[in-house]
Amino acid sequence: MSDQAKQPHQPGDPRGTYHSGPFPKQEQKQPGLTSPMDPQPDHGELSYEGSGALEGKAALITGGDSGIGKAVAIAFAREGADVAISYLPEEEADAQDTAEWIRKAGRRALLLAGDGRNEDFSTAIVQDAVAEFGRLDVVVLNAAYQKNRDSLESLPTEEFDRVFKTNLYSLLWTARAAVPHLKAGASIITTASIQAFNPSPGLIDYAMTKAAQVAFTKALAQELGPEGIRVNAVAPGPIWTPLIPATEWPDKLPKFGQDTPLQRAGQPAELAPAYVLLASNAGSYISGAVVPVTGGKGL
Repeated sequence: MSDQAKQPHQPGDPRGTYHSGPFPKQEQKQPGLTSPMDPQPDHGELSYEGSGALEGKAALITGGDSGIGKAVAIAFAREGADVAISYLPEEEADAQDTAEWIRKAGRRALLLAGDGRNEDFSTAIVQDAVAEFGRLDVVVLNAAYQKNRDSLESLPTEEFDRVFKTNLYSLLWTARAAVPHLKAGASIITTASIQAFNPSPGLIDYAMTKAAQVAFTKALAQELGPEGIRVNAVAPGPIWTPLIPATEWPDKLPKFGQDTPLQRAGQPAELAPAYVLLASNAGSYISGAVVPVTGGKGL
């Protein structure tokens, strides 16, 4: 992380704030972990400063162990929220590190290990969060899975099923369980993607789920708006998270993110403020929106 990134109050050239050169070729097995990544991603550990925007609130973040979810968890905690995160058991090391940052911020952390493709688990995490915190104010539906495909013919049904169960079924199950616990002023945020609007051929199944998430977000915003509950999406562009080396496209990594107008990939820390805005009173008139954080690439 550059000196500029450590000084959030100093205006800086966004092209040079973070790693802008080629990423080394690297590959991980799914679901991908933080520790083997080169360079290490920035989740705002040393840079994010809270201002009490979520004081006293409780949040649940699916896929909150690493990447965007981790950055959002750290930001929410520093804004005053207690945070529950769900994650796969293989991601325990990342989850423990995230929990440590939440606790360092003086907030409670709840770790929920399991597979979101299981309906019982995706529902139970809501009940567990409410039982632990006594309330639920913000739900971030962030868990995702993607894998590079050579062609449509190379997409086996098992993989198609895994992508849809992880990215859509779990999202719906968790949201459905959460809504009865949400009161006026609560917020649901989905992590969509630029892929919903500009899909890559090798991510056809992933892009399909992200487009569906956008429709889900807009429809649910209309349903819950009269109850004072806002629903929005953040659409990331190329962001350096464990999902990227685990996508199985090592040959694409040297140019990853360099086709954006800012000529670099984004870091998870650069997404967190968008989630804070949508979760807080500062975003009180924002609902049914898709907020692009793409380095300038259009949706």
